[in-house]
Amino acid sequence: MQTLIDTELIKFQGWMMRVRQTKKPKRLLLLIHGFTGDENSMWVFARSLSFDYWMIAPRAPLSAGTSGYTWRPLHSSDSSLDSGQDFGKPSLEQLRPSAEALMRLVDEYQASTWIDANSDHRQPIDVMGFSQGAVMCNILSFLYPQRIRKAGILAGFIPSGLEELVAKRPLEGKEFFVAHGAKDETVTVDRARHSVALLEQAGARVTYCEDEVGHKVSSHCVVALKNFFRD
Repeated sequence: MQTLIDTELIKFQGWMMRVRQTKKPKRLLLLIHGFTGDENSMWVFARSLSFDYWMIAPRAPLSAGTSGYTWRPLHSSDSSLDSGQDFGKPSLEQLRPSAEALMRLVDEYQASTWIDANSDHRQPIDVMGFSQGAVMCNILSFLYPQRIRKAGILAGFIPSGLEELVAKRPLEGKEFFVAHGAKDETVTVDRARHSVALLEQAGARVTYCEDEVGHKVSSHCVVALKNFFRD
């Protein structure tokens, strides 16, 4: 797995994460990996982003079994959710504990490390995630809209349980970048398009990049992603 040569692997408050520091950060970028990923997975997307970002990529707290990590338990207390068919459709309820823990991590990390004394360490952050990590980005954005400025949603979707928040328009004026593959068999493109519609109904300004690829991000969409996070 390739990583940035200027990153550092650290342990903070019980979390393992890879960090890219910068001397005068304007903002924190939270990188959230997908199912079976780890703290190294997201740097393929972040490698060319601005050095104005201080970046952190935490490892999810739960084991995904034989390899990697996950943001939700492998088995739900509800047996109807334990089948392989349903595992790819996590709900807000299943992911919420990890989302809440992740936001606490961000708060504690910023409070302990933010180096610009003139900057509020609780200023809004930017987030980027792939697949299950993109679902986590959506959850964080809906639950903590005051803490999220921009979101990069890569091969993800909006999980069940957030629908009732859409009408409240918690994402008013916030910028989202959504990239998806038209040939994605893991998260169908129809599901991604429906999620874009929900984001817009919730008030977000969405830049959508779709390409003829599977469960990945095309080179064209990677360039668009870089432009989206340019500021």
